[in-house]
Amino acid sequence: MNRHRPEVADVFASSGSNYQAAYGTSATQRQILRDLAVCRSAALGGHKEQCEQCGHEEISYNSCRNRHCPKCQASSRAQWLEAKAEDLLNVPYFHVVFTLPSDIGPLALQNKRLVYGVLFRAASETLSTIAKDHKHLGANIGFLTVLHTWGQNLHHHPHIHCVVPGGGIALDDSHWVKCRENFFLPVRVLSRMFRQKFLAYLREAFNNDDLRFHGMLETLAERRTWCRLLAKLGSSDWVVYAKPPFGGPTQVLKYLARYTHRVAISNRRLVSFENGKVTFRWKDYAHGNRNRTMTLDADEFIRRFLLHSLPKGFQRIRQYGFLANRVREQKLSLCRELLSDSSDSNEAAMPGDGVTVENTENDVEPCRETTMTEGVCSACQKGRMVFVELIRPSDSCCDQRLSSPPFNTS
Repeated sequence: MNRHRPEVADVFASSGSNYQAAYGTSATQRQILRDLAVCRSAALGGHKEQCEQCGHEEISYNSCRNRHCPKCQASSRAQWLEAKAEDLLNVPYFHVVFTLPSDIGPLALQNKRLVYGVLFRAASETLSTIAKDHKHLGANIGFLTVLHTWGQNLHHHPHIHCVVPGGGIALDDSHWVKCRENFFLPVRVLSRMFRQKFLAYLREAFNNDDLRFHGMLETLAERRTWCRLLAKLGSSDWVVYAKPPFGGPTQVLKYLARYTHRVAISNRRLVSFENGKVTFRWKDYAHGNRNRTMTLDADEFIRRFLLHSLPKGFQRIRQYGFLANRVREQKLSLCRELLSDSSDSNEAAMPGDGVTVENTENDVEPCRETTMTEGVCSACQKGRMVFVELIRPSDSCCDQRLSSPPFNTS
């Protein structure tokens, strides 16, 4: 007997309305609750296809396309990665992670756009500045950054993943500068500058009255209390982690696929949803990466998920240096020219050479797009599926979906 596999949508459809009534939500959070609850359901409409040979019919419902939806990220990721294949260079790539201390978490939740923006700015300036220093690399680098705000248990854990080619353009544009083998930049130096820059920008925001303090954070509006927090943060070690190089163009796309279009939790990690309780799998990094399960009340699950909503229009994937949008085409052409002239380097890979995008990340859902395409019939495996009917969105189905009971998966 086939049992329904629990989804984030089930939790939102069953408990989202009660959660909103009990705790209140922002406009962005209300949109997330609504979109995810009805994604790929009759509420959004779709189309019907029929096999030309056996007459088998299939209905495909439309996606909500909300960037927080675990169902809607696979197609976006595939398109994005295909475009990024043209930007890859035939050099080793490094992965650097900048993490905010836990004391900044509550402030970030009340000032997401500002604090996350400062995080991007401090991390990117740190990498660029240290790389230009002749004591380290002495080159202009390019890199891609991705913001994640969650840990495996859905708690708030803001950090930025940076994927960086191992080298850069000499400061006079004369040659390609290789980094040392298996080493990019010193993490202790990165950590100290990252801390310095982040706190400087945070102090500037406070002085300009750009920060907001609510509830338990109201006392931070007092300068004395604020200065004590900055002093505490300035005396602690900030975590910057640099992994060893993980390969060239083919490997880097697989690596990027693990980080770019993820959401707080995927449907694959959900184990059950019954009696108002959500059970999901998580990896306990603090205890040897052990696989564990966690059970939360539906309200708490929703609360943790919504912690990771991003402000409207906020870009969580950004590129800097010679990969910045305004100079990328020109600078990448120079990179390939310098690499091809270098006796220490193989010829730079042409855009997309030997690079395939694979679905290697379990935290992104497989996606069947609802475009009107002709495919092979899943029933007879011979006939073609052709479009026969457009299904319009149904408000009544939306209302029913949002008030449906939880799915029992026991």
